Amino acid sequence: MKQIIRMRQMSDNQKGVIRKVSAAGDMGRRIREMGLVPGAEIQIQGRAPLKDPVAVKIKDYTLTLRNDEASYIMVEVDLPGGKD
Repeated sequence: MKQIIRMRQMSDNQKGVIRKVSAAGDMGRRIREMGLVPGAEIQIQGRAPLKDPVAVKIKDYTLTLRNDEASYIMVEVDLPGGKD
């Protein structure tokens, strides 16, 4: 089963597909320039000790985002134990 959640709610090593980026202005432009656009497949690589920032793998590179930035990105993920 699939669910849409905010990127900041994803667990380490969880994969998903970006469905919506709701940030506007400079932040929205910056997020999209990094390749975080609807349809992009991502995986959470890990988090800093205080849970901020989050490391995200997209294509063949890893980038980091602050949790406030990750809140603007909606991702479709598989629920644990769910079947398609």
